[in-house]
Amino acid sequence: MKNAKKICMALFLAIVLAFIYVPILLLAFYSFTDASMVGGSISGFSFDNYVNLFKNEELRSMIFGTVLLAVGSAVISTVLGTLGAIGAFYSRKTPRNLINYANQIPVVNADVVTGFSVCVLLIVMLGVSKDTYVPLVIGHTVLCTPFVYLSVTPRLKQMDNNLYEAALDLGATPSQALFKVVIPQLLSGILSGFMLAITLSLDDYFITTYTKPSTFDTISTYVVNATKGSQTEIKTALWALSTVIFIIVVVIVVLMNVLSKRRQKEERNI
Repeated sequence: MKNAKKICMALFLAIVLAFIYVPILLLAFYSFTDASMVGGSISGFSFDNYVNLFKNEELRSMIFGTVLLAVGSAVISTVLGTLGAIGAFYSRKTPRNLINYANQIPVVNADVVTGFSVCVLLIVMLGVSKDTYVPLVIGHTVLCTPFVYLSVTPRLKQMDNNLYEAALDLGATPSQALFKVVIPQLLSGILSGFMLAITLSLDDYFITTYTKPSTFDTISTYVVNATKGSQTEIKTALWALSTVIFIIVVVIVVLMNVLSKRRQKEERNI
């Protein structure tokens, strides 16, 4: 009976993983072929899609702009989310609960609502020009900051509550206690929140659509527009881009897990 249950659980897990990874691996496979569409005829394998990806000036500019936006908004979100989590953690019960509840609303809220709200507030009501990129950056910051907050909060709960007060008693200033005692304890949560913010920014479509300048495209908006066109060379180059992003994500996740396990071993040895 136990063996049958284990087999069913393993089969269910295999099916779920297949639904997630088989389409990605299939797209990666076709990125190394000369096929003009996924499922189309293959006459040979080549790296032309990857050559076109890095050779095309329009694609290079789009990728650079997307990465710059993701890193910039992630840095701002990480600072705001970390400070917000620390402030809520050391606040009294009522304001802490209010901050936690307020932080949950953007998390469960639909991206299209967030994007439209930012557009109405900044562009329509305040008259901020979309050409300044300010609405775009603010929109991505609003999207990512709550998730950084949620990544840092568990690390705060695991930390000794008296460390900050102990540092103050030993002569440290509040800023010294924050940067030399509290934040080093939160580095893993801060890093996780930063990586999550980058991923959310790279993946976002609705907020970007409502707030971006007309001449600017991120990967998500560019892909949607490209799939509506008839430029086969661009479409197949995007297969290569998807494969590169997938490989980078896999490498980062593996490295983070390896470093996390190594850090846990060092802490146990201490």
